Amino acid sequence: MPNDRLVIRRPDDWHVHLRDGAMLKAVLPFTARQFGRAIVMPNLKPPVTHAADAVAYRDRILAALPDGVAFTPLMTAYLTDGTDADDLARGFEDGVFAAAKLYPANATTNSAHGVTDVARIAPVLERMAEIGMPLLIHGEVTDPSVDIFDREAVFIDRILAPLLDRHPSLRVVLEHVTTSDAVQFVRAHAGSGRIGATITAHHLLINRSHIFQGGIRPHLYCLPIAKRETHRVALVEAATSGEGPFFLGTDTAPHTVTAKEAACGCAGCFTAANALELYAEAFDEAGALDRLEAFASLNGPRFYGMPANEERVALERRPSVTPDVLLVSEGDAVLPFRSGETLRWSFAGVV
Repeated sequence: MPNDRLVIRRPDDWHVHLRDGAMLKAVLPFTARQFGRAIVMPNLKPPVTHAADAVAYRDRILAALPDGVAFTPLMTAYLTDGTDADDLARGFEDGVFAAAKLYPANATTNSAHGVTDVARIAPVLERMAEIGMPLLIHGEVTDPSVDIFDREAVFIDRILAPLLDRHPSLRVVLEHVTTSDAVQFVRAHAGSGRIGATITAHHLLINRSHIFQGGIRPHLYCLPIAKRETHRVALVEAATSGEGPFFLGTDTAPHTVTAKEAACGCAGCFTAANALELYAEAFDEAGALDRLEAFASLNGPRFYGMPANEERVALERRPSVTPDVLLVSEGDAVLPFRSGETLRWSFAGVV
């Protein structure tokens, strides 16, 4: 493998926020040009709770695709306390849903309709386990007495571990992990083949100190929030290990500049504009470029029981500049992660 060029199977993004309307049309091309498939988050307003909602949303995504771009959106169901297990199962068996998403109520953006107590959806989880439908989890408690930097670790102890014990055949993805606690937990259950974890590019590159470097950096604020440097190092080690349970999920989450730079700013980093370049930088710094393909292109499809993409994409070690802003509509813009900065890697397209 030449040091200045890397060719891998076309990756997939196993956690993406595409939004809707003008925002969808603005951000979708960035994801679709790099990734063959993407697990699309259902936290719209109103959320995607039924199969019919997912079909309509998928149609809007496909209609917004640039001409000639091959991309497959994989739809998810937003679980609520009142989720209909029959509708969910039909949606999965008909190929509408690829998975279902558990947001603890009020844990993050547009999660107000989320699950208030996992005990309330026990019959739904049992049905999902029976049919092999993956459960995707935003793994944070919302107890206000728990420090924001501890919410992932507490969730694992209080909720995730007991949930796996109660549903021994349920397949789970702990999404956008941010702590060494999560890495250790996933590894401890790796032998079962029933638990995976996505890792974002921004959590591989920043720790919590970056959020306050030279002042408050609202465009680095996301949930789960970035943690201490020791946790970032643990994430890099897991991602670059090549181990099967760890795979790529950007959690790219666009918000307008106005919404981010507000008295109460929104959580989310928009990384779709330079996703593979960011991952390449993290893997390059770790001396593990030879393991990027496993993390980005192979482990995720294997977990979801899908074939890896046959297409290849190329990355080149040459400077690329992240766009300053992405215009959504007149007077509205999104600031990409590392906006205006020069990265060491460039995406050279499908080859």
